[in-house]
Amino acid sequence: MHERKPKAKHLPKAKNRFTKISPFAAAAIRLLLFTGCRLREILHLKWEQVDLERGLLFLADSKTGKKTVILNAPALTVLAGLGRIGSYVVPGDNPEKPRADLKRPWEAVAKRARLYGVRLHDLRHTYASFGAGGGLSLPIIGKLLGHTQASTTQRYAHLDADPLRRASEAIGGRIAAALDGRRAEAWCR
Repeated sequence: MHERKPKAKHLPKAKNRFTKISPFAAAAIRLLLFTGCRLREILHLKWEQVDLERGLLFLADSKTGKKTVILNAPALTVLAGLGRIGSYVVPGDNPEKPRADLKRPWEAVAKRARLYGVRLHDLRHTYASFGAGGGLSLPIIGKLLGHTQASTTQRYAHLDADPLRRASEAIGGRIAAALDGRRAEAWCR
């Protein structure tokens, strides 16, 4: 494969170098990230299951059975911005049938964002990791994801180094203050 040089005659102008996917595919990817839902929970979501006023999704059938999803402000914004062209939130080519998958749109987004090796399902893990990194308990994260076992949530909620570093600094600061005979100014920042 031939790579284009930056000064190539036919290289698109910077303002025209973008990846375009359908608004419904983009919304589905955002909903996966903002809710931690499973792919089929979003692709098979019908408007009748969405309660924008109360900020809830009522899923009749998920992997773990009946499930209520609490929507955050970004997820509500995504849903409020979508046009209703059929009974499904993310319609397929036929508006009365759900979109079959997000393989191509996700590949385009992942390539553009340089997220090599990141699977669409990893957005669910990202949701859990942000919760764990923000100090939320595993039982709370598990409830949000619809997990029945804490061990499942633990596999999803990967802690990055920043929360661990903050915790280590807070503990070390308290110990150092005690050794110096002074009071630590702040336990956690």
